[in-house]
Amino acid sequence: MNRIVKVVQELKPPLLMVLVQVAYTGNTLIAKLAISDGMSISVYSAYRHILGAAFTFLLALIFERKNRPKLTWRVLVMTFFCGLFGGSLFQNLFFTAVAFVSATYANAIFNMIPVVTFILSFLFGYEKLNLQSAAGKAKVMGTIIGVSGSMVLSFLKGVEINIWKNIHMNVMHKKENSRIGASDGRQWIGVLSGIGCCFSFSVWLIIQAKLSKEYPSHHSSTSLMNLMAAIQATLFALCVEKNWNQWKLPSAIRVLAALYSAIAVTAFVNIVTSWCVRKRGPLYASVFNPLSLVLVAVAAALLLQEKLYLGSVIGAMLIVCGLYMVLWGKSKEMKPPTDLERELRTTEVVVMSANEKSDHVSSNVVNSKSNIVTKAHKGIFGNGDHEILKTIVERN
Repeated sequence: MNRIVKVVQELKPPLLMVLVQVAYTGNTLIAKLAISDGMSISVYSAYRHILGAAFTFLLALIFERKNRPKLTWRVLVMTFFCGLFGGSLFQNLFFTAVAFVSATYANAIFNMIPVVTFILSFLFGYEKLNLQSAAGKAKVMGTIIGVSGSMVLSFLKGVEINIWKNIHMNVMHKKENSRIGASDGRQWIGVLSGIGCCFSFSVWLIIQAKLSKEYPSHHSSTSLMNLMAAIQATLFALCVEKNWNQWKLPSAIRVLAALYSAIAVTAFVNIVTSWCVRKRGPLYASVFNPLSLVLVAVAAALLLQEKLYLGSVIGAMLIVCGLYMVLWGKSKEMKPPTDLERELRTTEVVVMSANEKSDHVSSNVVNSKSNIVTKAHKGIFGNGDHEILKTIVERN
């Protein structure tokens, strides 16, 4: 029974991160439909974070009302920047790239996040670039292969593969948003927005790693992050969107986009991601992002009648291989120490009375009036935490 529980605990992070990518896939498709229906990007982001903040505050009151840690100014500052880089700024930049360039470019540049996150994690000390070990080589090669696969999936076409020959479920309306398909003269806005969203998301993962350690209540920290993002996104939308009719939700797809993104992404995804960052680190959470490209390619071919090519299949296989290599490397680094390693990490110091003569040390250790045995055990997380266990034995 204990072995089953252990296996379940080990499988929980990867399974939850796969569900996160499924939620991202649904959000990408629904948001694409809402934007093509004429919904403003800034208003969409504002609604998403307002509703998400309300939902996560409710979860925090239910699950963490009595065991919430003390809220400090440092935590508030970190939640502000988490809301900025992981919420309002990231969402506006990403969907601006979709609008002014293309969804293909936005998804492709989005998959540079594992590389940027790996570099930032190394610079901030969350990841070790140990190329002498197999685990270190696997993480580096897996990250490179995964990103290469996402690029192949996005840009290499090849032979068309029609996997849905007899199924026609095109839900994309012919009505196009005036923001989409902008002239070539404004494409540089989308290019810079795509690069900016990549760095924004990576910075959020790094800050989230610090926040998760100082404020481990994930529901409460996520609700604070969403509150900050809601304030930022609303102020930004009020400044850039002069048409008050954009705040209305006349169609069902706009209502669905606001509700789905608030519950599935702003609430579920952020809570799970913050938990996974605390358990496995920011790099581990970022390497799952290329999976969304695979899921979007299949779902778009079915629902939006987008074509699927051989390059997409090859890219998907590379992404899976890259993910497996990174996960294998992380699992090797997180392997619990053996009994022998625990013994080697244990240091015993015997302090004897100063009035004992040195030539009778061997016989007087047992009869000493005061023996202090100190054992220093390395912390379970390997971050320098120590437990000092002192046993004082007094003999008459």
